[in-house]
Amino acid sequence: MFFLAETANAVGQLTSLGAAGVMGAMWLWERRMSAQRDKQIDEAHARILGDHVQVDQLIEVVKANVEAMTRLTATQDQLVRTLERQHPRGSP
Repeated sequence: MFFLAETANAVGQLTSLGAAGVMGAMWLWERRMSAQRDKQIDEAHARILGDHVQVDQLIEVVKANVEAMTRLTATQDQLVRTLERQHPRGSP
C-alpha cells in the first residue's frame, strides 16, 4: 500500500516535469536497478566461490576416505590370507 502511495506521488511529480523530466527519472531508475543487479551478482559470485571451496574440501575428504578404505581392505585381505595359511579350512 505504501508503495502505491509513493508511486502515485512520484508520478504526480514526474508529470509536472515534462518529457525531459520523465526521461531523466527513467534513467535514474534504471541506474538504481542496475546497481542493485550488480550487487546481487557480486553476492551470488561470492557465494559460488565459497561453495566451490567447500566442494573442493569435500572432494579431498572423500578421496582420503577412499584411500583409507582401500588400505583397510588390503590389510584385511592380507590378514585373511595369513590366517588361512596358518589354519587351513578343514583342519582341526
